[in-house]
Amino acid sequence: MSARALEALEQVLEGGGEPDDVLRAAVSVLVETTGVSWAGVAFNEEGRLVLGPEAGTPEESRRARVPVRFQGSEVGELQVDGAVDPAFLERVAALISGHVLIGWDTAGEPWEP
Repeated sequence: MSARALEALEQVLEGGGEPDDVLRAAVSVLVETTGVSWAGVAFNEEGRLVLGPEAGTPEESRRARVPVRFQGSEVGELQVDGAVDPAFLERVAALISGHVLIGWDTAGEPWEP
């Protein structure tokens, strides 16, 4: 399950494009290839999580959450509803981190990766 999903996810990320489009495609891949019913990405905006791209049908009672970090800073959260290996979710969160960063509020300060 996770090898096929990672391969599909890597293809989405390699294809490039606008960060929101890439993240929409990424959560769709998770729903289509892992058997989760819903996946979403929340952005850390001024200390609170704001839901961004999502796909599928929510089942909040089955929700797993994994922080998304970019260079040590928590920039968002990957959320999925369904039974998925936590190590797999951590890998996905690492892969999408650069795209989630774009939605992260830097309080007007220029970001230098």
